[in-house]
Order: sequence, then C-alpha cells, then structure tokens
Amino acid sequence: FDPSHSPVFHQVEGLWVDRDVSFSDLKGTLEAFGKELFGKETRIKLIPHYFPFTEPSAEVHLSCPFCKEKGCRVCKYTGWVEIAGCGMVHPEVLRGVGIDPYQWTGFAFGMGVERIAMLRYGIDDIRNFYENDLRFIEGLR
Repeated sequence: FDPSHSPVFHQVEGLWVDRDVSFSDLKGTLEAFGKELFGKETRIKLIPHYFPFTEPSAEVHLSCPFCKEKGCRVCKYTGWVEIAGCGMVHPEVLRGVGIDPYQWTGFAFGMGVERIAMLRYGIDDIRNFYENDLRFIEGLR
C-alpha cells in the first residue's frame, strides 16, 4: 500500500468487438480518453505486458499530471503513471463466447477508478480514499 497502489480497488472496463478492430484503434481510444480527461498535452505510452485474456497486451502509462513528466512522488520520479491494462481480445476468449476470431476482433482495457480519480482531481495519495476521513470525502463533492 503506497501513494499510488492499493490492494483494494474498483475497476472500469472497456470492450469493443467488431470487424477489423486493430491495436491502432485501441491506442487511439486510450489517447483520446487521456487527452479528454487530463488535457491536450497529456501523453500516453503502451508498455508490452502479459495479460491472459488479451494478445498482444500492454500496460497503459500516462504522463504524470502532477509533475508534467519531471518526476515526483506520485509517479515514483519516472514522469509516468500506470493507469490501465489493455490489449487485443485473445482469439480463445472470442471463441469461448461463440464469436469467430477469423471474422471478428476486439480490444479490451481495464483501469482502476481510484487511480483515475486521484490523477484527475489532484489527489497525491490513493490511500486517502480508504481512510474514512470525512474532510476528504466531503471535499470530493
């Protein structure tokens, strides 16, 4: 449990399945999300990673909105914060729900709600969400 990680979190997920959905579509969607929520100067980078239900898979990193990539406590002095996992839906997952992976493709992503709220509202410690401090909770209204 540190300023940017919690053993308990809530996750929001996105899934798009259609003909000819590509990794570029996934990247474009995530970039649009980042810029809409955190500002036009926000940058996104995808780091290859393993997730069992997607292939290829990646972690989604956002340029740190606190320090603008200079390095701070929130981003562990890297200038980047991980906000999501993502990837192309694995063909076996599609087959498992009766979708022909030769005709259909898709992407999926999942991100922690607390992490997004933390970054969006300038909260520099994710632990604040779990400490039951009424002053903090009232400030979220």
